[in-house]
Amino acid sequence: MDDRTPAELGAGKYLLITSYRRNGTPVATPVWVVPDGEALGVWTPADSWKVKRIRNRADVLVGPCDLRGNPTGDQVPATAEICDAATTARYRRLIARKYGLTGRLTLLGSRLRRGVDGTVGIRITL
Repeated sequence: MDDRTPAELGAGKYLLITSYRRNGTPVATPVWVVPDGEALGVWTPADSWKVKRIRNRADVLVGPCDLRGNPTGDQVPATAEICDAATTARYRRLIARKYGLTGRLTLLGSRLRRGVDGTVGIRITL
């Protein structure tokens, strides 16, 4: 098993989050990731299926991946939690800084489409 640290995973461009349906079926999703101290931060639409799955079951697997979600290393067990508005806003700022123009344009498009409350942060602890 890979002994990945939050800093190593947070430094990557994409993170593969595997969450679980109610029946236990794993579902892997690639997301942008930012380091958050001893944790990882991701940002996603509030009505996405991954948010619903995490609300039902907080244990997830995380690992590095490419844009298409192909793993580039081993996944490790982690715990995910849906963040409050202040943490979500902080993750937006971190994503804008890390992903540059692409990140800022994506955040702007999301804000125009969904409004500021249409997205949530997810904090992942290994």
